[in-house]
Amino acid sequence: MGTRPCAGMASASAVAVVLLAVSCFAAAAATTTQKHGRMSGKGGGGDVLEDDPTGKLKVYVYEMPRKYNLNLLAKDSRCLQHMFAAEIFMHQFLLSSPVRTLHPEEADWFYTPAYTTCDLTPQGFPLPFRAPRIMRSAVRYVAATWPYWNRTDGADHFFLAPHDFGACFHYQEERAIERGILPVLRRATLVQTFGQRHHPCLQPGSITVPPYADPRKMEAHRISPATPRSIFVYFRGLFYDMGNDPEGGYYARGARASVWENFKDNPLFDISTEHPATYYEDMQRAIFCLCPLGWAPWSPRLVEAVVFGCIPVIIADDIVLPFADAIPWGEISVFVAEEDVPRLDSILASVPLDEVIRKQRLLASPAMKQAVLFHQPARPGDAFHQILNGLARKLPHPKGVFLEPGEKGIDWDQGLENDLKPW
Repeated sequence: MGTRPCAGMASASAVAVVLLAVSCFAAAAATTTQKHGRMSGKGGGGDVLEDDPTGKLKVYVYEMPRKYNLNLLAKDSRCLQHMFAAEIFMHQFLLSSPVRTLHPEEADWFYTPAYTTCDLTPQGFPLPFRAPRIMRSAVRYVAATWPYWNRTDGADHFFLAPHDFGACFHYQEERAIERGILPVLRRATLVQTFGQRHHPCLQPGSITVPPYADPRKMEAHRISPATPRSIFVYFRGLFYDMGNDPEGGYYARGARASVWENFKDNPLFDISTEHPATYYEDMQRAIFCLCPLGWAPWSPRLVEAVVFGCIPVIIADDIVLPFADAIPWGEISVFVAEEDVPRLDSILASVPLDEVIRKQRLLASPAMKQAVLFHQPARPGDAFHQILNGLARKLPHPKGVFLEPGEKGIDWDQGLENDLKPW
C-alpha cells in the first residue's frame, strides 16, 4: 500500500515550512547550548535528573574466576564493540569507582561480573544456550564462596543482563518467554536493555538501561551543529527478516514492514536497508529518526538519535525506556503506536514547529547525550552514574530482603533442562 496522494501533498507543504524554520534555528540552538552548558537540575522542564551517587551507596564487586569474564573477553574481543558491551564496561567502571567497597559487610549492593554476552557465534551474536549456564554457574560459585548471597537469595545483588530479552537470555521472543527469567535471578535486581510493560521478561524493580554505542566512534563523526537539517525522516535497517521470519509479519510485529510498504516512495522519507558510511552524518542532517522495534523493542538507534540531536520517533508499544525516571523521554521524542504507522507522514507533519524546536534544544544539551553513553573513562552524569543513581534510589532495602530462619531459598533444580547442564 502506497502513501495517500492528498496526505502526501499536505505533508510536503507543511514539511517545507518545518525544514526551513529548523535550518534557521539550528545555529541559534547550538549557540544557546554552548553558552549555557549542561542542563542540570531536578529533572523538571525537560532537564536530565543529575544526581551524584557518591556517598549514597556502597558496592562490593565479587572477585570471580577469570573463566566468567576476562577469559571470555580474551577469546573474542568483539565483545567490546557490540551493543551488549555494557556488562563489560560496568565491571571496569566499578573496579575504580568511589562507590566500591572492599569490605562486604558494609556493602549495600553486591555485583557479580559474569560476561554472559561474550560467548559468541561466528556471526558475533551471543549464544542463547550458553548464557544461562554461565550465569547459573556464576551464581552457584558466589553462593558457595561467600555468605552474602544466601542471606537474601540475591535480593541485595544486581546483575547486568543486556541480552535482547534481558535475563530470559534469548533473541527470539517466543523462546525467551518459554525460558522466562532465569529462576536463580528472580530476587535480584536486573540491569537490562530490555524493557516492555506487562512482559514476563521484565520483573518489577529492574533498571532499564541504554544499549552500548561507542562514544568515541560517534564523536569522530560529528559535524557542525549549525548544519541544516534537510532530511525530514531518516531510517537505516531491516524492514523484513527473511532468514528468521520468511512469511513476514512476526518480525517487529509488522511495524517495520508497514513503514516500508507505506513510505518507500515518499520523498519525505529517507529510508533504506543500506547502511552508508555517512550514516552518523546523515542522522545529524535529519529532523526525525525512526526508532522502531525489531525482534526486541530496543536498539542502539535510540542512543544514536539522542547523541546526534535527531528527534527519536519511538515505534514500540509498551516500551520501558532507559532511565525513565531521569530522562524526560516524553519531551524529547515522538511516540507513534504500531497500529498508526500507516499515518506516520501526517503524524510527523502535524508536530507543531515550536515543539520541534523545543525538542531539538533539549536534545542539544550535553547532559542529555551524556546520560545515554557509557564513557571510558566515566564522566559525571553518564550511563554508569545513572545506573548507580537507580540503585541508590532503591535504598534502604525493605525488611523482606533478608530470609527468615527456615525460609526456603533457591530451588537449584528449577529451570529448563538445557539450562541446568553444567558450564
